[in-house]
Amino acid sequence: MTERNIDWKACVALGSVVTTIFTMYKLYKQDKKIPEAVMGVEQLIGNTPLVKIPSLSKHTNSEIFAKLELANPAGSAKDRVALNIILTAERKGLLIRGEPGWVFEGTSGSTGISIAMICNALGYRAHISLPDDTSLEKLALLESLGAVVNPVKPASIVDPDQYVNAAKKACNDMITKNGINAIFADQFENEANWRVHYETTGPEIYTQMNGEIDGFIAGCGTGGTITGVARYLKEKRGLNDCHVVLGDPQGSGFYHRINHGVMYDSVEKEGTRRRHQVDTIVEGVGLNRITANFAHGETRIDEAIRVSDEQAIKMAKYLSVNDGLFVGSSTAINSVVAVKLAKQLQLQGIENPRIVIIACDSGSRHLSKFWKIAKDIDREISLTEVMQD
Repeated sequence: MTERNIDWKACVALGSVVTTIFTMYKLYKQDKKIPEAVMGVEQLIGNTPLVKIPSLSKHTNSEIFAKLELANPAGSAKDRVALNIILTAERKGLLIRGEPGWVFEGTSGSTGISIAMICNALGYRAHISLPDDTSLEKLALLESLGAVVNPVKPASIVDPDQYVNAAKKACNDMITKNGINAIFADQFENEANWRVHYETTGPEIYTQMNGEIDGFIAGCGTGGTITGVARYLKEKRGLNDCHVVLGDPQGSGFYHRINHGVMYDSVEKEGTRRRHQVDTIVEGVGLNRITANFAHGETRIDEAIRVSDEQAIKMAKYLSVNDGLFVGSSTAINSVVAVKLAKQLQLQGIENPRIVIIACDSGSRHLSKFWKIAKDIDREISLTEVMQD
């Protein structure tokens, strides 16, 4: 009788083990599910991976994750924006699939690349105006994608020849003179920008983090990413304790705007700037004016933290050497901010803060400027050295 009881218990135990192994196998297969085929490259946009950054997490006793927007097919978060702007224009009848059409934009690079790729996929043409000191690889990418490229001298937004204004004028000329369907994407003011991050990027981050997010960090160029995600997390999901931080490069006015209510920086003084827009080597983030996209979610941003060019350059090299993450300048800024925010949240009583940063694009788009300097940083650099002001 005892032997039979022992055999019965052993069978139950064995059955439990088999069931557990089978369940884990099924979960593993689900996690490793091969993506289904899609009908066009534009359908690959979004649903980007989220990866933990081991070195930063370890040294800050926190969990720091990067939302890899660089995994989009054209290589940046701007893929979402470009696609939504074009689809919105189609819904309004401003662009018609199968008929000639043009998309004009003024950009420092990444949005133009996204627009060019999506235009090719959907049968349109792209015309991109950008500062003539934009990195050479971005210019080469635009030309390789077949976009019409119009480099202009960097200038203030009030200058009629500034790159955004140049794009708008070129669009109006196309419509007036040729009567062809054309739109000015207007990423800085177009609400399709922040809305796509509210509708896609924010929900993805929330799901990937199982709703447990103590901090969210993004840079601000147009303002669409940070305001869209922040509005989703706080308004839709009620994560009011999630500390939203804007990572700002030197020379940008957002730092003072968020922290002091004034859109001004000392480098705005006449004759003190190397560049007409923002005095930094960083591309894609930083501005000295309020955009419509920024205004739509400004109240949802809790703080801005400034990062120097030197800190960003060192952090880029540090991430490459220690984590295998080869990132662009804005991601490096966000990573510096993540280290600072982790310590800040711990002082507020959160023992193991969970923080998400946006990894907007790859370092391959910054080889001739940002990484030209970053590559020479000592590979043995410590995180303490990176964070030195």
